[in-house]
Amino acid sequence: MDGQAGDDIEPLARALRAYRARWPAEADTVDRFLALLREPVDPFVRARLAGHFTASAWLVDGTGARVLLTHHRKLNLWLQLGGHADGDRDLMRTALKEAEEESGLPELRIEPGIFDLDRHRIPVHGDVPAHWHYDVRYVVRAGADEAFVVSAESHALAWRDITALADDDAADASVRRMARKWLERQGMEKGRSA
Repeated sequence: MDGQAGDDIEPLARALRAYRARWPAEADTVDRFLALLREPVDPFVRARLAGHFTASAWLVDGTGARVLLTHHRKLNLWLQLGGHADGDRDLMRTALKEAEEESGLPELRIEPGIFDLDRHRIPVHGDVPAHWHYDVRYVVRAGADEAFVVSAESHALAWRDITALADDDAADASVRRMARKWLERQGMEKGRSA
């Protein structure tokens, strides 16, 4: 691919800039994501082992008190649902598709705007060398049916209390960060409605 210039990446670039405006302390992270977006080799395909985009879902229940996590089969960690873009430049669509596929839940709704960003190293797995994931995360809301189905990508799924996750030292650091962001957001929403 000859560069990433074009209208197809501009929505993501705008969303990244909006995220930086909301979270100025994460400006360096946003700059890394924007730099990847401008790379000449397509960063939306997993074959780009120098680093590529992935998309994830912070999938919350109807009350906003719990999040659905996967005990990831390859990484053996409790994480949010998500996966590779596989060429799709609409990472919001990718996050929703991954949430649907990995949870089996019907009637999921995705919120516009980036919720969190995380650049993390994926270890060697089989014949795939270690590489970077540039994970763009979105809030996805569950409907009334919370009876999930465990996919082949997971050892297990579980609804976890977000308040407990925020202070769980055994939880993945980025999951704790998202739990804190979520609780901060919920507190601000309650303050506005009071």
